[in-house]
Amino acid sequence: MRVAVLGCGYIGLELGRQLAPAHDVVGVRRSDAGIEAIEDAGFEAVQADVTDAAALAAVPDADVVVFAASSGGRGAEAAREVYVDGLETAVEHFCGRTDPPDRVVYTSSTGVYGDHDGAWVDEETAIEPTTAKTEVLAAAERIARELPAEYGVDGTVARYAGLYGPERYRLERYVEGPVTEGYLNMVHRDDAAGAVRYLLTEDLARDAVVNVVDDDPVSKWAFADWLAAECGRPAPDKRTIEQRLDNEDLSATVERRLKTSKRVSNGVLRSLGYEFAYPTFREGYREAIEECRAETGE
Repeated sequence: MRVAVLGCGYIGLELGRQLAPAHDVVGVRRSDAGIEAIEDAGFEAVQADVTDAAALAAVPDADVVVFAASSGGRGAEAAREVYVDGLETAVEHFCGRTDPPDRVVYTSSTGVYGDHDGAWVDEETAIEPTTAKTEVLAAAERIARELPAEYGVDGTVARYAGLYGPERYRLERYVEGPVTEGYLNMVHRDDAAGAVRYLLTEDLARDAVVNVVDDDPVSKWAFADWLAAECGRPAPDKRTIEQRLDNEDLSATVERRLKTSKRVSNGVLRSLGYEFAYPTFREGYREAIEECRAETGE
């Protein structure tokens, strides 16, 4: 199987590393530094902008195209340029080839569910994006499901929960506080990549949406207390949403994000047979906790 990973960043690099021993992988990045990272990871690299069809012509034909590009944490307009315009350009380019892929995978976000007041959501739950950026992600999901089908190609959406792992543990946010109430839905980088690798190699979830999230959505307060205790630190200060709204000058976007709460089920992914390397945050944060203890002499 030949796989083209468009946007070989935090997850794309790991996906390539996991696939490369048994499959042909080509990673696509726009920057010189990104190309070096792909080469260091041990698979083929092509420099191209996903929004530029002419540049994408340099990417070899592939059986699967994985769109894992990032907007770099910028605003909704930058996100639209990458996730909507870029995805549309990439799908039309690859699916319009003489030898098109038979599958396109788009990596989305569980943020598209919006607010459910802490209730459980799954793939059957209607999406209700609450911010301009998650509205963009929802629009990209529609493209990923509908546009490949026009070419006779299957589309899969992998909805990622909050990503963490090497270089993204951000312990200080929860150990030092203050911590605002709500739920955390998380998945370790290795499982975020591993789940997509599994769906591809086992040929599962064609023309489907799959939540990629670990087994244990957890309240932010409970997570922060656990993390502090494991690191030998005092429990951090905690804030209710009302306290933050009453005492801080927050933007409308931040307010909507604070009010957005849900617990995301991984029942579909589990039912397909995927086994997590890090089933919960307890296993996933072990490396970071050991580093934290070493720094403090615990």
